[in-house]
Parts: sequence; structure tokens; C-alpha cells
Amino acid sequence: MGKVKIHEPASAIFEGLSFTREEIILIESKFERVTAKKGERLIDFNTIVDKQYFIVSGCLRSFHIDSNGREHTIQFGIEDWWISDYTAFFSAGKALMSVEVIQDAELFEITKKDRDHLYKHIPKIEVYVRGKLETAFASFQKRILSYLSLNASARYLNFVKSYPQIEQSVKNYHIASYLGITTESLSRIRKEIAQA
Repeated sequence: MGKVKIHEPASAIFEGLSFTREEIILIESKFERVTAKKGERLIDFNTIVDKQYFIVSGCLRSFHIDSNGREHTIQFGIEDWWISDYTAFFSAGKALMSVEVIQDAELFEITKKDRDHLYKHIPKIEVYVRGKLETAFASFQKRILSYLSLNASARYLNFVKSYPQIEQSVKNYHIASYLGITTESLSRIRKEIAQA
């Protein structure tokens, strides 16, 4: 997979697609380049969500805080990935999650209105994005099945195998909350694996 750079046109997001000059101009007019600092929240719980983000560099996460104040990391987002609170984004509703920058990031931001405009005027973008969403949906289902059927050690090993670049880039408590375990359990699992 090619890496998009922030100085490149936003059309570079759609790897493998070719565009006319007019289409590139339209795409550029709909995306905004954004720089976000570690700790910044792009989406806050219970706010209206009308934007999604393509990650050029950095690392983000979406998370939910339950009624007991416990954080649950739902998704990590790294280079060449999209992130938002999609339940709210697709329904024009309020966020169920927050999206936080956990490593300084360069992003392309697009509103739902502008995305829909691109879909209408450049239909191959909608087909491209649908393919990406299908892959993401399948990944989420696999994660749910993993959570339901595997023990914590197996979930951790799956995580490291699937996302080695994330495991090296984020804090232990973020990984633990993604796996549904405590940081102490994560440390124990890592120690057991190292000794095996």
C-alpha cells in the first residue's frame, strides 16, 4: 500500500483510482488538511458528528467511556486509515464515542455533505469507499468473535500479529482497553509470552 503525504493532493487517498483534472480539483475543494496534536479530541462524546478523517501520519483512537468511568478503545487509526464515530456519522446523530489523537497527526478531513457531493459527482469514489467499509466491517466482526471466543492471551497475540505497527506506538492502557483487560493483565500476558 502506498503512503499518502500531506503535501500530496487529497485524491492520493483513493489509491489505484485515476481522475481527470476537473475531478482532482473537485476532490481538493472538499478535503481540508488538518494537523492535530497528541491529546486533542476531534470528536467528543454526545456531539453531532459530521466529519471523518483520513490519517496521513500519526495515530488516533476511538473510545467509549462506560457508566463506571472505564474507557473502552474501539478502534486505533494509523497511517492510511479512516476514523470517525461511524454510528453517529452515518445517522447524523450524536457521538457514542470520542476520537482522540494519541500521536501528533496529519489528516485529511471531510464532512458528510462534501463526501456525499463527491459520491454524486465522482461515483467511482463511492464504489472505492464501499470496498474499504466492507473490509472494515469484516474486521470488526472478527474482533467481536475474537472477544467472545478467545482468552486474553490469544486476543493479545492476534492484536500483535494483525497490528504490529500499533502495538509499538501506543500506551499499554490503550492496548489493554482495546483487548478488554487491565494493564496488569497485559503485563502478565507479555511476561508469560516472553518466558515461553
